[in-house]
This record gives sequence, structure tokens and C-alpha cells, in this order.
Amino acid sequence: MDDILQDVAKAHRIVVKVGTSTLTYEQGTMNLKLIDRLAMVLSDLRNKGKEIILVSSGAIGIALGKLGLSEKPKDTKGKQAAAAVGQCELMFLYDKMFGEYNNIVAQILLTRDDIALPRRKRNIQNTVMTLLEMGIIPVVNENDTVSFDEIEIGDNDTLSAVVAELVNADLLVLFSDIDGLYDDDPHTNKNAKLLPVVYNVDEVKDAAGGAGTSRGTGGMVTKLEAAERAVNSGIHMIIANGNNVDAMYDILNGKNVGTLFVSKNFERTED
Repeated sequence: MDDILQDVAKAHRIVVKVGTSTLTYEQGTMNLKLIDRLAMVLSDLRNKGKEIILVSSGAIGIALGKLGLSEKPKDTKGKQAAAAVGQCELMFLYDKMFGEYNNIVAQILLTRDDIALPRRKRNIQNTVMTLLEMGIIPVVNENDTVSFDEIEIGDNDTLSAVVAELVNADLLVLFSDIDGLYDDDPHTNKNAKLLPVVYNVDEVKDAAGGAGTSRGTGGMVTKLEAAERAVNSGIHMIIANGNNVDAMYDILNGKNVGTLFVSKNFERTED
């Protein structure tokens, strides 16, 4: 496995996804300490010459705390309104915190049509690549303010894999509220074991549970779908615990963190 970890450590263009459960506390208020640490770590990696794209959930979750709501709106217009409030708050925070580490962020909001239509897709690719060339960290989210069922991407696990594909990334890291993929649900089975590496996503799909937290939209199912998309596109993917964003340093130092899904393009030697 050392050869795989060393290949991961060479990653230059990295997509990092953080979920709502990582960015906010249970009541919906922002986890400022963690967001600041995220900004510091990603800025540090950018300063080292890595190209970083951040896919960030959290707009609707942050809006809940700001608006004093106990749960996400059920109707589309309520979700869109909450997203409009939350996206403003989220980007203000990222701009401030990344700016403290002398890095610039840029907002990119996408819908499924932006990915499906070739001309829009090329424009997105050109924009992201230009931002990276300028040393800017793109912050990508779904455009929930205008999205509805027919054009929504659905969740940011999927979006992060789509973005990784778009920019031909070397590595996709999903920061979650769990250490990685287990062979059973660790919340109900104390003997569940963490799977350090996955070579074939089809073989572990039975280990996925249901949806994630009440503040987010994903769960392990969507993460495995993202993994399948990433590895089939020649991209390594890692699921790691978002409470420790410093794990990025371990990953890029060739250490085993969370669960690594190995790119289909990687030719491994026999263990």
C-alpha cells in the first residue's frame, strides 16, 4: 500500500469538500474555530504550490442559525431563500478568513445545466483554470437559489466529484463527520472496522447507510457514488474526519488517513 500512499502524496491539484456538519454546530451556528483552521491549512498548501479547489456545503445550514430556524425549509422557495441568505454569510466568512492568511477566494455557483451543456461546461473549466493560474482558491457550491428538482445536482459529494472531473484533479478529499468508511454502521455496531483502502467501490456498497445529519443532504451512499465517479475518472479519493483538517498534511506526507479509494488508473504492485 505504500506505493499508493506515495502516489497520493504527489497530488498537485486537489479538490477538498467540506460538509454542513463540519462547518456548523448542531444548532446551526458556525464552527468558527474549524473554519479558521480550514482556511489556514488550505492557504498553507496553496502557499506551498498546491492548486486547491474548495467545494463547500453549509449555505442553508448557516442560514438556519442566522434566521433562527430549527430545520431546513421543506418547500423549494423556502430552501432558495435560505440559500440566498446563507451563501452571502458563508462567502463573507471565507473571504475574511482566507484573507487573514493572504489568500484570495472566488465564488463559483453551479447547476446541473452548467455541467451538462458543453459551452457552459467549457466556460466553467476556463474560469476555474484561470483562477488557479492566478493563485486564487475557487469556492464551489451548488446554486441553490435558482436550483429546483429538475436541474439540481443534488448533493455536494456528487458536486465535488463532478468538479474534480472538470479540472482533472489528482485527488479528491471529502471531509465528513465520520472517520471514513466502515464495514458496518459504527453508530450501531461498536465492532465495526474502518476500511483503510478500497480498490473496488462495488464491493463495499453494502456498507453504506442512509442519509447524513439533519443539517446536511448527504450520507455514505452519496460518498460512495462520488468515489465511483472519481476513481473511474482516474482520481484518488479520501474520506476523512472534518474535525481534523490538519489531516491534509498527513495525506500529503504519504500517511494513511481515513478511507482511500484508489484510482482505476493506478497500477498497484502486489502486496
